[in-house]
Amino acid sequence: MPAFQFTLKTTDGMARRGRLQTAWGDVETPVFMPVGTAATVKGMMPESVRSTGASIILANTYHLMLRPGAERVARLGGVRRMMGWDGPLLTDSGGFQVMSLGPLRKLDEDGVTFKSHLDGSSHRLTPERSTEIQHLLDATITMAFDECTPFPATEDQAAESMRLSMRWARRSRDAFGARTGYGQFGIVQGSVFPELRAESVAALEAIDFEGYAIGGLAVGEGQQAMFETLDVTTPLMRADRPRYLMGVGKPADLVGGVARGVDMFDCVLPTRSGRTGQAFTRRGPVNIKNARHAEDPRPLDAACGCPACARYSRAYLHHLFKADEVLGLMLLSWHNIQYYQDLMGGMRAAIEAGGFAAFEADFHAGQALGDIAPVAGG
Repeated sequence: MPAFQFTLKTTDGMARRGRLQTAWGDVETPVFMPVGTAATVKGMMPESVRSTGASIILANTYHLMLRPGAERVARLGGVRRMMGWDGPLLTDSGGFQVMSLGPLRKLDEDGVTFKSHLDGSSHRLTPERSTEIQHLLDATITMAFDECTPFPATEDQAAESMRLSMRWARRSRDAFGARTGYGQFGIVQGSVFPELRAESVAALEAIDFEGYAIGGLAVGEGQQAMFETLDVTTPLMRADRPRYLMGVGKPADLVGGVARGVDMFDCVLPTRSGRTGQAFTRRGPVNIKNARHAEDPRPLDAACGCPACARYSRAYLHHLFKADEVLGLMLLSWHNIQYYQDLMGGMRAAIEAGGFAAFEADFHAGQALGDIAPVAGG
């Protein structure tokens, strides 16, 4: 079984081209990871996800511990076997979801007690239990349990939250059962405060994880503040370990993140938008429900090879959403995942060729054209 190893192949400015080797296959970076919160990428079969070029997906500790239960998943062979996914799997620790519960949670030094959003039952998550659950789920990449600092927060609040997360990171690492080809990532916190981000990076590197995530962003601070935080954070992070920006984001966020040295991304946006009729294209987002698509024979994006674009017209996709047919949301979800994978593939090729700056400029120029212009040829 291969070791868990990250190889940095080349750089272009801050942008990085690498390869992550795991027990369940290689991951070419920079990479976007589709989100399968409850052991399914909504609206898609695992083989459909794989057909887009996706090499790694996510599942979530919080949701799977509540339903169907971590021990049951383990008896079924882990998330990968249960859902039929044949590649690497990363699991979120549950920290972000618990934070989102607000008054339904109670935080202390040891962990978090919370009530299920499903039935109100009481549950407890600690760094040790979160790590155990992720082991039961058979996560290829386990995330340290942290408190995702809410935004806005004062510097004192952010410091207290970050330092708690660093103590939890140590406990998560101690609880992690090392296995060949598997790894664990620590999570950098500190909100938008550069000194706190630097302190967090140093604390996590002293613990020594297989990779490092950047958490506490895309929580309301806005793109400019996110990019400014990345500008002061990624240069401090180890060059020989993968860097993962959690919960991000829109296509422009991905391009900006890669430009700032990020290797890995995830977000629910492609499938969530697909279910509501929004498609991402090389000339910006399209709302397929708009009346102007009702008789449009063109494909959604002529440069895309997904089934929605290769086989069907905008008019048909518009009809599916107006008729509340499930095929519409499935096709747009598929298209959006394909678009994100194509975008990442384009960035990987550009970094290899030393042309990332030109790629970034072309991306923004294409998005600025808007969807009114024909999209044939990109």
